[in-house]
Amino acid sequence: MDKPLSITLMLVTWNELPGLQATMPDIDPTWIDQILVVDGGSTDGTIEYCLEQGYDVYVQEARGIRKAYEEAWPLIRGDIVITFAPDGGSLADRLPPLIAKMREGYDMVIVSRYKDDAKSDEDDTITAFGNWMFNRLINLFHGGRYTDCMVMYRAYRTQLAYELDMFSESAYQPMERIFGTVSGCEPLLSIRAAANKCRIDEIPGDEPDRIGGERKLQIWRWGAVYLVQTFREIFYRPKPDKAYPLPPPDPAACQARIEQSIRLSEQARTKVINSC
Repeated sequence: MDKPLSITLMLVTWNELPGLQATMPDIDPTWIDQILVVDGGSTDGTIEYCLEQGYDVYVQEARGIRKAYEEAWPLIRGDIVITFAPDGGSLADRLPPLIAKMREGYDMVIVSRYKDDAKSDEDDTITAFGNWMFNRLINLFHGGRYTDCMVMYRAYRTQLAYELDMFSESAYQPMERIFGTVSGCEPLLSIRAAANKCRIDEIPGDEPDRIGGERKLQIWRWGAVYLVQTFREIFYRPKPDKAYPLPPPDPAACQARIEQSIRLSEQARTKVINSC
């Protein structure tokens, strides 16, 4: 009998304590083999909460969501990774059908905010149009059949990120330098998965409003990067500039960053108390 595929739930956090406290208790531990939290240096108690829950915690060194993925990817133990929004935008009840669909042999399954009767409460006029536009462009030029190519909430084979060369700087430069940002990687993942004829499916899933914290989305800058990527990948795919698999990060350096973040968190709480 084949060994069941193991599952890692990965969350990228930066001051998301209220969202974590509201959503993580809804996740049945038997669904997941590893919960990996990649933190950007929270000072609101996010790191302490995650450590108390027994989650694996990594504090990233470089800024940006895609850098969080790159640095933490060697720490993923699961055959399948699920990227999960820590702000309440990813509903835990979608995890069992998402995992079940992946175990049917798909390379990637997306929890779509626009499939069937699903909806996004986070969308405004600009983001709704942007999501619609990128779905149309990626489906037209890269052979996709997406209803939601942009969303974070998805599951895919852990090795797929290496197979599609998702961590090379050349895949994101020079666009990020031009627009002064560090973007996410979901649109490029959708592009390359479709172009490489990966087996892809979607399940419907609502996106509620975020719980606490601050919205990190850089609509115009990220949108500009993604638009250039969408058209560049039609004609030119940069050569890999990383050797895979990626080497694991230095545990001592990571522990030092965790301790520093906790100290800053304690200082922030002390400052609030003293100001009362």
